[in-house]
Amino acid sequence: MRINATRKAKRKFHPGRIACWLLLGAFAVIALYPVFFLLAGSLMGDDELKLYLGPVISGTGGHADFPLLPLFPTLRHYVEIFLDTPEFFVMFWNSVKITFGVLLGQFLVGTMAAWGFAKYKFPGKKGFFLIYMILMLMPFQVLMLSDYLVLDWMKLTDHLWGIILPGVFSTFPVFIMYRFFTEISDSLIESAKLDGARDWQLFCHIALPMGSSGIISAMVLGFLEYWSLIEQPLTFLKDKSLFPLSIFLPDITAISKSGIAFVASVITFFPALLVFLGGQEYLEQGIMAGAVKE
Repeated sequence: MRINATRKAKRKFHPGRIACWLLLGAFAVIALYPVFFLLAGSLMGDDELKLYLGPVISGTGGHADFPLLPLFPTLRHYVEIFLDTPEFFVMFWNSVKITFGVLLGQFLVGTMAAWGFAKYKFPGKKGFFLIYMILMLMPFQVLMLSDYLVLDWMKLTDHLWGIILPGVFSTFPVFIMYRFFTEISDSLIESAKLDGARDWQLFCHIALPMGSSGIISAMVLGFLEYWSLIEQPLTFLKDKSLFPLSIFLPDITAISKSGIAFVASVITFFPALLVFLGGQEYLEQGIMAGAVKE
């Protein structure tokens, strides 16, 4: 027993393992440096930002020198953006409307589509699912023109619905939830049918509870995607009062506005971070399910 304990202790404090952890920790710090950069910049005053970023922003030559901690921390830019920047709140609520509108639509439409593909047999099922997969692989730039023409015909350009509706019928959440629904036992469904359960009862009392992990993972991925939309609003929206928070960026060529840009980036980043941390476990399950071949 003592020999085994000694071996475990040696394994626990093995130099190679310690070196591996130190190396991974160094890579983690490098990966998180942009976050530290944002937090530090949001707490700096205009004079300090000018000192560190002036050579780059003003175009006078040289390079930016940016510390991890501000020398004279201040909350001035937070006060300015919350009290003196009303357009920021307009864009914030636009982001909330777009994101939660899309997620609600994906929950209502995507769950039923995924359940239908997973547990129902109908003519052309494999062909339709193949179309779903092809559409999922196509980037926005490929479908941008066709989407714009359809939305223009429906009179939805320059309207938030022009951003929400294409997201509601996105194929990716269907693909994620489909993988979880296929794992539900067919014998359980048959037993429920023998007991007199109808289709809507199967969906509400079996599909949704047992496929909740897939649904939550799809919702987390959807939030992270639609909270940070850039290309779609710039393509389909002309009225700046409809712009979401993800494209709120003051004129950073002026030092007086660079602090607000840092604060806006921090505020935009914070909700996404909370959702990611809260749904990290489900997110990992969704990624693993998406990696499984048909």
